[in-house]
Amino acid sequence: MSYSTAHIRNVALAGHPGAGKTTLFEALLQAGGAIPAAGSLERGTTVSDFDPMEKARGHSLNTALACVDRDGLHLNLIDTPGYADFRGPTLSAFSAVETVAIVVNAGAGIEYGTRRMMEHARARNLCRIIVVNRIDAEPGKLAALVDELRDAFGPECLPVNLPADGGRRVVDCFWTTQGDSDLGPVSLAHQRIIDQVVEINEQVMERYLEDGEQGLSGAALHDAFEQCLREGHLVPVCFTSARTGAGVAELLALAEKLLPNPAEGNPPPFEKNGQPILAMPDAKAHVIADVFKIVNDPFVGKLSVFRVFQGTVRRDSQLFIDDGRKPFRVGHLFRLQGKDHAEVDRAIPGDIVAVAKVEDIHFDAVLHDSHDEDDIRLRPLDFPRPMFGLAIEAATRGQEQKLATALHKLAEEDPGYAVEHDGELNETVVRGLGELHLRVLVERIKDRYGVDVV
Repeated sequence: MSYSTAHIRNVALAGHPGAGKTTLFEALLQAGGAIPAAGSLERGTTVSDFDPMEKARGHSLNTALACVDRDGLHLNLIDTPGYADFRGPTLSAFSAVETVAIVVNAGAGIEYGTRRMMEHARARNLCRIIVVNRIDAEPGKLAALVDELRDAFGPECLPVNLPADGGRRVVDCFWTTQGDSDLGPVSLAHQRIIDQVVEINEQVMERYLEDGEQGLSGAALHDAFEQCLREGHLVPVCFTSARTGAGVAELLALAEKLLPNPAEGNPPPFEKNGQPILAMPDAKAHVIADVFKIVNDPFVGKLSVFRVFQGTVRRDSQLFIDDGRKPFRVGHLFRLQGKDHAEVDRAIPGDIVAVAKVEDIHFDAVLHDSHDEDDIRLRPLDFPRPMFGLAIEAATRGQEQKLATALHKLAEEDPGYAVEHDGELNETVVRGLGELHLRVLVERIKDRYGVDVV
């Protein structure tokens, strides 16, 4: 499928465990025609939770990527883990997107993970939307939940659509003025969000005051809406039931019509020698890309997943890593669809792709095609510090090198891990974000690399 940067939307799904992120991820892929039917967490058939350990536990341990292509829209979706132990991969995804969709369980309401993800997205200057999921299960709680969201995160949290018929469907309240919903008249919600949107721009406000809504073109409303998103003046609230499909098609339409493309979102915080620089989403400029995910795939080898911010990466082109003097050749470019890899010829600004078997690439590396881009870095993410420590050693003599390799590869994949070696005690200590985090590490060492540890 052919598309331009203007057709790309990059969205990460984040939130508290159990909010329904993975189920919503599946529903969006199905509604967009990327898969024939949504997978099931219970049956272990989802596109995103394909790792055997994820299937066994029934929740995400790492980020997963997939895309939707329909009617000119190219939507890159990133499903992220909800548990705080796996906050490293979740926050890493924030460096690859313009928008973070915070998924909230309608029954549970605002939880710890909801607040933390809202804080992290705001600190990264990303556009935010709130997706209230499972609306069919708790239709009576939705009005109170909207009030709670506004109390917790500010009056800028306003519905862009509304649940109707007891959560069996949703109705638009941004473009539409007529009708009823489970939360009251559509006209009232419409007026609130229009008033919020037009006040961001003086020219739009003047036209609105003079001629009312009839004086505003669709383009003017669209531009004002995106300015509100960029400046945090508006956090749209939308409603879905990922299991029944209610609101899922409407969420796709929202992404296409109102969420920012890579040229419209807030610019990524690149720096050169400590000074901010602007990476322009220009396909003809020098390449600037950032590696936000490493996957050590047992079949493909090391996969380095990166977001292109500037220029065009082509197969067989050459790229430098950070300040390296010797380039590597891009032998193959892949687009990820869960565990599957589809080869592509090029990647334009806004694209998320992967390159395989380049051992020198590391997490947060900047890839570029000219020494003019030496010394460029993306401002580091604010990762939680790994405080839980576990001293480990190989259970069998002679496997020390295999253990060292396993620890290196697993720390590459998750910036929440840190490996330390105490020379005096001859002791290796691995640190993580919690007991679950470390338990998963030990299991991976055995299952993936065949090393028993003490």
